[in-house]
Amino acid sequence: MDVSMLFKAFLVGGGLCVLGQLLIDLTKLTPARILVGFVVVGVVLSGIGIYEPLVDFAGAGATVPLSGFGHLLASGVRDAVATDGFFGVLTGGLIASAGGIAAAIFFGMLVGLFSKSRAKT
Repeated sequence: MDVSMLFKAFLVGGGLCVLGQLLIDLTKLTPARILVGFVVVGVVLSGIGIYEPLVDFAGAGATVPLSGFGHLLASGVRDAVATDGFFGVLTGGLIASAGGIAAAIFFGMLVGLFSKSRAKT
């Protein structure tokens, strides 16, 4: 494995995490709004062609954070529109992200089956 790629992924992914932490600490934004903001920023940056070079540079450091999910949605829509026309706007993002969404649902259900819920104190 290329150590320089690990370093780049750490820098970019860590930088995105630092940005999120600064938004939590310095603004009155709720975590949910920050998370949605990261997805929207990923879609916008992918739409204008800036996020793809970041993915090429940092790999998982750019694709694993929520901005990477936004990039995945945007690139899925772009590819589906190229093949299916306007109908791709509705299906492209879901098709591109189906594996990740299915894994999140499956593992969430698995954890729910084996964990014991309790009242919050």
